[in-house]
Amino acid sequence: MFRICLLLWTFFYAIGATANSDVWLLIDTKARKIEVKKGDQTIETLDSIAIGRGGAGFKLHRGDDITPYGSYRIGWVGKNSTFKKFFGLTYPSVEDADKALRRGVIDQLTYYRIVSAHQRNATPPQNTPLGGQIGIHGLGRADPRVHQAFDWTHGCIALTNNQIDHLSQIVDTGTLVKIK
Repeated sequence: MFRICLLLWTFFYAIGATANSDVWLLIDTKARKIEVKKGDQTIETLDSIAIGRGGAGFKLHRGDDITPYGSYRIGWVGKNSTFKKFFGLTYPSVEDADKALRRGVIDQLTYYRIVSAHQRNATPPQNTPLGGQIGIHGLGRADPRVHQAFDWTHGCIALTNNQIDHLSQIVDTGTLVKIK
């Protein structure tokens, strides 16, 4: 019953938060693009993104190189990242934690820590068996040819340095990010 109430609270909180936000991001992992949205309208598209080496889907465990599907927010901004800039996402979500608990990937205490962080609008723990440090980042000093050739991240969404600089003028902490 606790999980059902919490999921309902999270659902209604997300609706309210989205209604107050001007801009949000839709990451299409199949089309390899980010749509910058205002409401239902796409105002800009960033093409040729890279995702995790393991593709996209439900992350099974830390180190699986999968880019997670779901709705997250930008939880923090790292401006001095190895990858130029890093927009850290509030992964794992309550939904991620619920699936992981049912599958036996995490225990009840870890589930509670993730849920509690989301209730406080804080970044969830980044050191769980589900992994963490999932975000949107640039290339830094990496070779742009590698970025164009294949998916290379450990689960993050990668852009060119010019794209991440441009995106940093549009988004900030709290911006909604939906990954499909």
